[in-house]
Amino acid sequence: MIYGFLIEVPHLPILNETVRNLFFHVAIWFAMFILLIVSVVYSIKYLKTSNVKMDIIASEFATMGIVFGLLGITTGSVWARFTWGDWWVNDPKLNATTIALLIYMAYFVLRSSIEDAQQKGRISAVYNIFAFAAAVPLIFILPRLTDSLHPGNGGNPGFSSYDLDNNLRTVFYPAVIGWTLLGVWFANLRIRIKKLSLVVDEYQLN
Repeated sequence: MIYGFLIEVPHLPILNETVRNLFFHVAIWFAMFILLIVSVVYSIKYLKTSNVKMDIIASEFATMGIVFGLLGITTGSVWARFTWGDWWVNDPKLNATTIALLIYMAYFVLRSSIEDAQQKGRISAVYNIFAFAAAVPLIFILPRLTDSLHPGNGGNPGFSSYDLDNNLRTVFYPAVIGWTLLGVWFANLRIRIKKLSLVVDEYQLN
């Protein structure tokens, strides 16, 4: 990532050196969606198998996905301060993304309100699938149908030759891989802790 601060970047109007936030803000969002996709896959697996370990994997990957979503919002807010002049603007992309994250946060409220493990797993899995299905149009489709300041939406160019050259690509794609692997690592640590807790609980019952 240090290399990302040393390379020469396109000198674009308004963006200037802040284009380096591409390695954080955009790469983190890519990683977030990868983590959420993994979470949805394991929710589907849980519905098919009722294996509590599938539910644990789904919930922990969703947790890391939301953590990355909050990091994405934070880095985006910093970027907005330098490019739009304010930390937050009334923009369809920003508002829709916030709604999507709030829908996902309700997933954890739902999980914490149900005590029975099997019931929690089934209801959470269904809600997780719904949350992802809602997030995709909210973040990728609806903002494109309206005027938006956000690059890639409302007619504004984004993620193209205008703001992404070969120098940026040499850092951006490894950054996506790096952030994703970091999220997977944290999720796996939490999964191992939860699985150990299950083993301890079973041992105490016996």
